[in-house]
Amino acid sequence: MTRKSNIPTDTSHDAALVAELRADPAFATAYLKAALAESDDPRVLLIALRQVASAHGMAEVAGRARIERESMYRALSAKGNPRFSTIVAILGALGLALTVEPTHTRVRMTVAGKAAARGGKPPAKRGAPSRSAAKPTKGRAA
Repeated sequence: MTRKSNIPTDTSHDAALVAELRADPAFATAYLKAALAESDDPRVLLIALRQVASAHGMAEVAGRARIERESMYRALSAKGNPRFSTIVAILGALGLALTVEPTHTRVRMTVAGKAAARGGKPPAKRGAPSRSAAKPTKGRAA
């Protein structure tokens, strides 16, 4: 599948990337998702996020994120180690949000783990009488 672009063909790769990231929010989203998916190295995401922020103007993004511009440059550098709240603030300033999706790898969860994830108690063990079956009700013959 090829994408049509309004960017002149004599534009450098970096300039074309910045223009595309600024013009197309769906492309910026896909660009950041690809950075997350293709590497376990957090620096890859930081650099990709820096490129998206740069496309929108670092000073403007920093202002909307309510962080100092210099701090944002440092946080999004290859040697940066930003707090999670900084990443969330920058994404929010760009009109993006961090989401969680299931992986293609299936993780097996125990019955107790599933119940805890739902906030409930695990079901009674098979073969064990339930609490309602253990108590005879009044007025009924057993």
